[in-house]
Amino acid sequence: MIDGSGPHHAHDPHSCESRRVRLETDILAKNNEYAARNRCYFAGRGILVLNLVSSPGSGKTTLLARTASDLKDTMPVSVIEGDQQTAMDADRIRATGVPAVQINTGKGCHLDARMVGCAVEKLEPESGSLLLIENVGNLVCPAGFDLGEAHKVAILSVTEGEDKPIKYPDMFHAADVMLLNKVDLLPYLDFDVEQCIAYAKRVNPDIEVIRISATKGDGLARWYDWIESRRPQQKEAREG
Repeated sequence: MIDGSGPHHAHDPHSCESRRVRLETDILAKNNEYAARNRCYFAGRGILVLNLVSSPGSGKTTLLARTASDLKDTMPVSVIEGDQQTAMDADRIRATGVPAVQINTGKGCHLDARMVGCAVEKLEPESGSLLLIENVGNLVCPAGFDLGEAHKVAILSVTEGEDKPIKYPDMFHAADVMLLNKVDLLPYLDFDVEQCIAYAKRVNPDIEVIRISATKGDGLARWYDWIESRRPQQKEAREG
């Protein structure tokens, strides 16, 4: 007779939850070890590392290519690209004259610190340089994984909903700056900029917001000033 009860432990929701929490804790602990090694490496060489996160279609790769092209003559720049498949974005970055390494995560939805460490060994970024990491496009998983970066940079375009910051609060809470992209399209859209910024500030009162257009160039000078102000040697000069 089958009574449907089965072994008790096989259907114990508390047991499953306990194992899930322990597994997540183990994965994050291992990732944090790699992240600490990465951070030590970057700090020892004065490399500023920015982890760019967004949903697909925000204009992240366009911004990266524009940033790399505009800054490469003023500071050494290199890029790590993360996607599930293809090397199209890395090819696009290399076309600007900046070195780039592609990481394909397969079914993975985010980069982890070990992947970045391996990419850095191959890329060999110069001391005192800027290293930009384009994470896999989604606003959930990348929030929980420290890559050893100095800052997470959240990119949100005005073609998305202004309520993204409160729908995905972990990402905007983890970011130090939000780049509000595609502002040149605002005259054609029903997007409430002030409400979007208010939502972002609700989940992270300290987040800085910069309005930009990666294609038209609006606001990019302020973005580049923000990068320059975060470079390790500049920070030391201000504090010294």
